[in-house]
Amino acid sequence: MNGEPLAEADLMRLFEAARWAPSSGNNQPWRLVYGRATTDAFERLFNLLADGNKPWCARAGALLVVLSKKTLDNGKPARTHSFDTGAAWMGLALQATIMGLAVHGMAGFDYDRARVDLAVPDDCDVEAMVALGYPGRVEDLPEPYRSREVKNGRRPVREFAFEGKFPPA
Repeated sequence: MNGEPLAEADLMRLFEAARWAPSSGNNQPWRLVYGRATTDAFERLFNLLADGNKPWCARAGALLVVLSKKTLDNGKPARTHSFDTGAAWMGLALQATIMGLAVHGMAGFDYDRARVDLAVPDDCDVEAMVALGYPGRVEDLPEPYRSREVKNGRRPVREFAFEGKFPPA
């Protein structure tokens, strides 16, 4: 990524894509806490990252923490909150790709500290972080990050899709 703060209009396009994700009972449990590069909010989110993610994310245009509300508006459990929030994240990621942005979801951050530092309510789960940005030059990344900037493989379909029942181990 090139380090330029993500434009507010670009962020809103991404959030609009997330907004239209399907959800059980139209619950829309996703919540996003974000910070654009060069802001105090960005620094707060950046400081949550694991040390291994900091060099890679230092030039992000924005960081997001993805949360999911575990309850319905009536207080009952929202069983599919994580699933629905994943759909919203996917909508955001696809829109970012369409816009030519770099987008990367991460688990490498301090979940407990995120809850405290971001004042996350008890009825929300901290799910993931996302780095977004305008594409930069691979040469601007420190090693070993430079060599990791390649498309990774995927499991064959037969390893995750099973007709009728889960196969024996």
